[in-house]
Amino acid sequence: MSEVAGRMAIQVGATYLEKMNGGGGILLGGVPGVPAARVVIIGGGVVGTNAAKIAVGMGAQVTIIDNNLDRLRELDDIFLSKVSTLASSAYMIHDAISQADLIVGAVLVPGAAAPKLVTRAMLKDVPKGAVIVDVAVDQGGCIETTHPTTHSNPTYYVEDVLHYCVANMPGAVPRTSTFALTNATLPYALKLANKGFIDAISGDTGLKAGVNTYAGKLTYEAVATAQGLDYTPLDEMLGSKSVANA
Repeated sequence: MSEVAGRMAIQVGATYLEKMNGGGGILLGGVPGVPAARVVIIGGGVVGTNAAKIAVGMGAQVTIIDNNLDRLRELDDIFLSKVSTLASSAYMIHDAISQADLIVGAVLVPGAAAPKLVTRAMLKDVPKGAVIVDVAVDQGGCIETTHPTTHSNPTYYVEDVLHYCVANMPGAVPRTSTFALTNATLPYALKLANKGFIDAISGDTGLKAGVNTYAGKLTYEAVATAQGLDYTPLDEMLGSKSVANA
């Protein structure tokens, strides 16, 4: 779903940059003699990478911000230097978004709340009519002014910046999303059905890592921390069961 949401972020952002949709009236790819839109993507993971693919393909000026220098090097290689990369800091984020037409929040901490990397004070320096698409809204958003919206009422303004913060963005393209999700989850469902829970996770470290609750206990530490609840390691509950690579 992160692939779908990342690609949708640019598609949606380009639509809302149009004047009739509330944006600044900017064509994402520009035209000869007129600069392309400036797109800032905060986060270089699956969402950010897929957003960058579409933005670059549409001819935008793309900047990706991440706190992992190795990942930034990978992205520079992937995009053959067609994107700018910045090491994440409050100063760099503020400077980048102050020149942006489209800002994509693509920060994900698995199982935990997203950090607030763009503050309301920073938005005062963002160009009027710019658009924010906060894909991290499902985890609380990485923009301080983010709150969840719906497909029927998707946008709102803060500091003259249009916010699109729809939870479950892939729901807008259910056919694509259903096939993508089924492709990813069906092998796990078959393992659970054929082997049962204990044997399935004992033979697949990836499936085991996805267990959030078991026997009434919360077994995912990041979720427990984010929700202020007790955490119980799954291995303690399974006793001597060992888990090998699939």
